[in-house]
Amino acid sequence: MKSSFLRLAGLCLLSVCVLLAQDWKTADTLPGIDLTNLTAPQKATVLKILREHGCSCGCNMKLAECRVVDPNCSFSKGLAATIIDAVRQGKSESDAIAAADASKWAHTKPMRLLDDPVSIPTAGAPSLGPQNAPITLVEFSDFQCPYCIAAVPEIRAVLSAYPTQVKLVFKEYPLEIHSQAELAADAAIAAHKQGKFWAMHDSMFASRNLSRDNLLVLAQKNGLDIKRFQADLDSTEVRETVIRDIQDGDRAGVEGTPTIFVNGKRYNGQIVEASLKPVLDAELHHAAPASQTASAKP
Repeated sequence: MKSSFLRLAGLCLLSVCVLLAQDWKTADTLPGIDLTNLTAPQKATVLKILREHGCSCGCNMKLAECRVVDPNCSFSKGLAATIIDAVRQGKSESDAIAAADASKWAHTKPMRLLDDPVSIPTAGAPSLGPQNAPITLVEFSDFQCPYCIAAVPEIRAVLSAYPTQVKLVFKEYPLEIHSQAELAADAAIAAHKQGKFWAMHDSMFASRNLSRDNLLVLAQKNGLDIKRFQADLDSTEVRETVIRDIQDGDRAGVEGTPTIFVNGKRYNGQIVEASLKPVLDAELHHAAPASQTASAKP
């Protein structure tokens, strides 16, 4: 278990380094940006605007930079989509910029760290931590998403820091852009039916090889009944469970992965322990009198 965790942590660190090393000033692809159906000149125009036009979220970064550093930013994603749509319609660079500046993404209020609470069904979903914890984190994740890989050790660190105060609930949200994500989500739910969700969760994130053959290897290594696992993997029940999770995410306003909710409130900051601690401490403070509020481990 220890070696598996260290391997996972190493992969997470490597993924973060690779992502941060991406040069947003020259990259011709950006997270969450669809440049298909654009001509070469149109694509060049869009990338030029994204590299030069600032994001409205308050990060003081250019749009392209914000997409790389914070792919969950809805402002840079919305502004980029507006610019792409304008350029695709044949509008000039200046007109595309004007369209972005006139859009709701340029004139919204600064994003709050926590949105208003929404109801998210969690019955039967995999969880870690005490069932009566005052804080429930709901994570929507994709096993093929590099940002989800990077979030794993951060979320585990939070659970270690708040062993009695925080419960984690995992919800499947495989993205269409990841070819193996749906099968991995099915495999996770199939493993959950045998009480082995978290073992497969760790193995899949550590392996990053999500082919069917390798999923069977991982299932066997984790002690699953392979015959039952294969049957569940292909079952309608498992597929419908994943679909329900996706629909729950859509209704809750999930736009990308990983997305987490703190007691039903979407968290819009960085998914790192240092950023989450003040949010969780504030939540604990509101949940109980100051004299009774539990504090995190140092």
